[in-house]
Amino acid sequence: MTQLYRTCVVFLGLLCCVQLTFGQTPSGKTISGDFSNLRFEQFVQRIETQTPYRFFYNPADADSITVDIRVENQPVRSVLQQLFKDTKYSFAIDNQQHVYITTTRPIRTELPIGFFVRGRSDSGIDSTFLTESQTKRVEPEANVYEIGKRTNPIRQGRSTLSGYVRNSSSGEPIVGAAVYLDNPRVGTISDQFGFYAITLPRGRHDLKLRSIGLKDTRRRIILYADGKFDVDMDDDVIALKEVVIEAEKDKNISGLQMGQERVDIKSIKQVPTALGEADLLRVIQTLPGVKTVGESSTGLNVRGGATDQNLILYNDATIYNSSHLFGFFSAFNPDMIKSAELYKSAIPSRFGGRLSSVLDVQTRDGNKKKFVGSGGIGLLTGRLTLEGPLLKDKTSFIAGVRSSYSDWLLKQLQNAAFQKSQAQFYDVNLHVTHDFNEKNTIYLTGYLSQDRFRLNSDTAYRYQNQTATLKWKHIITNKLYSVFTGSYSGYTYDVSSEKNPVNAYKLAFSIKQSQLKADFNYYPTNQHAVDFGISATHYKISPGNFGPNGGESLILPDVVPTEQGLESAVYIGDRFDVSPKLSISAGLRYSLYSYLGPGSVYQYAPGFPKSVNTITDTLSYSNNKAISTYHGPEYRLAIRYALSATASVKASFNRTRQYIQMLSNTTVISPTDIWKLSDPNIKPQIGDQYAVGIYKNNRNNTIELSVEAYYKTLQNLLDYRSGATLILNHHIETDVVQAEGKAYGIEFLVKKMTGKLNGWLSYTYARTLLRTNGLNNSENINQGNFYPSSYDKPHDFTMISNYKLNRRFSVSLNFTYSTGRPITLPVGKYILDNSARLLYSERNQYRIPDYYRADVAMNIEGNHKVKKLAHSSWTVSIYNLLGRHNAYSVYFKAENGRINGYQLSIFGNPIPSITYNFRF
Repeated sequence: MTQLYRTCVVFLGLLCCVQLTFGQTPSGKTISGDFSNLRFEQFVQRIETQTPYRFFYNPADADSITVDIRVENQPVRSVLQQLFKDTKYSFAIDNQQHVYITTTRPIRTELPIGFFVRGRSDSGIDSTFLTESQTKRVEPEANVYEIGKRTNPIRQGRSTLSGYVRNSSSGEPIVGAAVYLDNPRVGTISDQFGFYAITLPRGRHDLKLRSIGLKDTRRRIILYADGKFDVDMDDDVIALKEVVIEAEKDKNISGLQMGQERVDIKSIKQVPTALGEADLLRVIQTLPGVKTVGESSTGLNVRGGATDQNLILYNDATIYNSSHLFGFFSAFNPDMIKSAELYKSAIPSRFGGRLSSVLDVQTRDGNKKKFVGSGGIGLLTGRLTLEGPLLKDKTSFIAGVRSSYSDWLLKQLQNAAFQKSQAQFYDVNLHVTHDFNEKNTIYLTGYLSQDRFRLNSDTAYRYQNQTATLKWKHIITNKLYSVFTGSYSGYTYDVSSEKNPVNAYKLAFSIKQSQLKADFNYYPTNQHAVDFGISATHYKISPGNFGPNGGESLILPDVVPTEQGLESAVYIGDRFDVSPKLSISAGLRYSLYSYLGPGSVYQYAPGFPKSVNTITDTLSYSNNKAISTYHGPEYRLAIRYALSATASVKASFNRTRQYIQMLSNTTVISPTDIWKLSDPNIKPQIGDQYAVGIYKNNRNNTIELSVEAYYKTLQNLLDYRSGATLILNHHIETDVVQAEGKAYGIEFLVKKMTGKLNGWLSYTYARTLLRTNGLNNSENINQGNFYPSSYDKPHDFTMISNYKLNRRFSVSLNFTYSTGRPITLPVGKYILDNSARLLYSERNQYRIPDYYRADVAMNIEGNHKVKKLAHSSWTVSIYNLLGRHNAYSVYFKAENGRINGYQLSIFGNPIPSITYNFRF
């Protein structure tokens, strides 16, 4: 009995201890402190530091709460009751120490007794629930996300947070999203893959994100260690008077890059074009420092550079001819484009191979959530783009096709000869993305385009671009990731005639480029961003193949031998934030080029001009034998100093090398242009550019002002002797001369990309001068003095404006003016051997008339109902509104013993167009 009594006493004692233990509810935990004049967010941080409680609330609802209390050993529940007394706020605490703050009725943390009894009702139960879309909108910002393995207390130090920023509706990565903290002030930008990495102090943070056209969002995180954190952002519907661009609004001030222009698809679709279709290259041509020599040319002359000195990349594959249909359309389908960045100076060290600029065009990855489509029908072209998931949230595709049907327009011409002409083009795009897991992603891109035309003759022209790219992105650690890329680029053209079977011929040219490269991005700290890599590029060129076209042709074949070369490079670059005001970016690229056999190289007599008559020997080399080798460093340096929060100055220097050049006797890109590799007789081109700029933002970063000045020196440029023959020339070095050049200029830009009225104004004053250094006067042009290049146009002014009348209607008005390009004119005549001969001026001594043009367009959106089978819009535009006869070229004809001059204009009247766009 005594034993039983003792057992009962012990049992009752344990029961009391257990009761006391479980009776110590979360509300029994006491806190002490002075919480005066604190934002609710700061108050929560202090409570979570002292206790194991975790708060859940909508930050937008709590922005107006100011905490002003002092407590001593009081339970959390009591403190919250004091704080929310006589307010609209309620709270609830569950047994897991979670605190829920609401602005309506409090959350029930447990079901009432008898809830599952049939017929039982409880008036205390709220029968109103959030819809699925509302839940998705509120929960991400209200939740607290723990990153890394939880420790208590949180260890001191810093950890790296990385992940992807994606669009919540499509699953596509968001480029250029700002990921940052207000305190401490630190941030980063998502790259072309939507990837970001940021190093933060361990602990609790309010991570903020913003991007163009998307809703600003935030995530409440507790960082314990390195970890991965992906964020989805929602599309935003902007009120008419609201600011339309928030992300990166001070990037021109805080960023290191100068001479960089980023174009989004919205800007592309606002600029009127000649035949109604949105055109990336037309928009690029409106930027300061970018010129074009002709009305229908898509070639770019950037800061005094020739058209072949621009590296145009499409998902890392080189595009050799960026135009369609005589230059009226660019090679890029606007519905496929995600982003396009133009680098005019301070070119990043990962790019090489061209002197003047890099245009990096990236395609969209395709919708990972659902199947959608878009397209357009214009007067001359139609396009269709489809995209969607192959495996939801893992594999997506986007495919686009574009084609012309322009023959009907040619048949309307009054000239009967041109009514039988033909002109067509098409291009096809495919891009596939597959996520194997969180660390490995594959990207596959294919592109094919073809143009074919015949004008007023039986001669047919055909040219074709082909590219393919395969990328593998691998995340090694939170601070380091790699991208391995293999790409192929091909360009071919042929000219053929078959009207007369006896003289039928075909002339063909081709270039094939294969590239392998490995790029690495390393983020050791927020102050450093290091990128490094290696690449190898193989070129194979067939300079010309002329032969009979058909069995009856008597044409004798003529084939210029194939040539090949190998260009390799290694690079490293580091962006270093020395202080909040001073940042430095330094890089070094070292390139090595070899001109490879098989081939024959002519030797010329030293001290004499190169000509057929001065050939002294011919050296032959076997396959893949290095015939000549060139190499050297390419320096990249940029410095930024912040004068204030809204102003900064920048300076940069870069050296670039180019081992392949285009041979053309026209001022615009032509389908019959050929490319030539550097060899023992033609040296690679070298360019050095110095640039300085000042940048100022006004009105809360909504108006950008900038002035940039530059000076470039150019070595080993190619120019041509008078009467040079470029096609089927077996010793091209005898018809070209290598020149030196200099280019300098100043660019002014005012940009406003917010509000109902937006756009930009730009003015550029620039000169580009060349000088030959031949062995004697027969090799010199203009007696060895400097002369203007064919694309020297000193003055250039552009206005791009867009006014949004309401949500459905907007109007664009653009104006451009530029100095006429240089030209060589006949200035007299003389008699030689009883024949009249023309006497020409110095090279490019005169100019064609100045160029100016105004365009207008109206964009009409369909209604904004969400549930529609398809959403549509109309674009109505008038190109060359004033009907000006701008000179494309000036030529001369001998008529009745007189030399008469004529001006050729592409457009002499206003050109109206209408395009119907749709998406579903």
